[in-house]
Amino acid sequence: MSPISRFRRTAALTLLLLAGPTMAAGPVVVSSKIDTEGAVLGQMVLQSLEKAGIPVKNRIQLGATNIVRNAIKAGEIDLYPEYTGNAAFFHDQADRDIWKDADKAYEQAANLDKEAHNIVWLKPAKANNTWAMSVRGDLARANNLKTLEDLADYINNGGAFKFAASAEFVESASALPAFQKAYGFTLNSDQLLVLSGGNTAATLRAAALNNNDVNGAMTYGTDGGLNALDLKVMADTLGVQPVYQPAPIVRAEVLEAYPKIREVLEPIFDSLDLETLQRLNGLVAVNGVLAEQVARDYLESLGQD
Repeated sequence: MSPISRFRRTAALTLLLLAGPTMAAGPVVVSSKIDTEGAVLGQMVLQSLEKAGIPVKNRIQLGATNIVRNAIKAGEIDLYPEYTGNAAFFHDQADRDIWKDADKAYEQAANLDKEAHNIVWLKPAKANNTWAMSVRGDLARANNLKTLEDLADYINNGGAFKFAASAEFVESASALPAFQKAYGFTLNSDQLLVLSGGNTAATLRAAALNNNDVNGAMTYGTDGGLNALDLKVMADTLGVQPVYQPAPIVRAEVLEAYPKIREVLEPIFDSLDLETLQRLNGLVAVNGVLAEQVARDYLESLGQD
């Protein structure tokens, strides 16, 4: 072989060696929002992908919604759990009733994000983390209260009821007034304990402790304290509130590089109903268990160990 041929062959091999790592897909940058649920869901994603042999980089609990949203659009992160209802605000469609239907909200969110940002929404959880009206567990069990229709019947038939909520929830046309109009009940001023701020921890505590005869509370659907404090979410069967189902969202080019992501994550999120997510959040928020451990134990229960 001539010196020139040897040089060309050596040069070609060198280029291939140099190009190999560059052409290979990098680790999937997994992120989440900064709250308790974000930590739990983020750890589930991170651990399950890592177990499946997909390289990952941990950026869990990166920040609030605007932080992670801008990061995925900029390509700084690759995947994080988002909520279907938030897509209404991302795409300036908050006034549309489509967001109150779980299937339609998911489909709309997926279509809008794919077209605008090449972001793919994977299968959502069954849980709905939206504004909710909850009641004490003993009241729910004694009166078979499961839905807001049940609660309306109980109130309209003279049942003792006092509700703790923020001023925003009481006054906002889309919150308590919307529930009252849709389900046909009215709470007078004596039946309301209006608390400053919008922290559901305060309303949950008021109902759980039965302060001032309070036996109902403004909550979010998957609040970690619900299970621990024995409060029951009343199902919004008429769809008064927008649906906020958590779902992994991922940049399309990353999903193309690692198509197994879909296969790994879909059964996990499909298993997360309202009570399950309440319980998992409660282990962190109430019992102080690390989100990493809660996620690991749950994945093991699903056979992901």
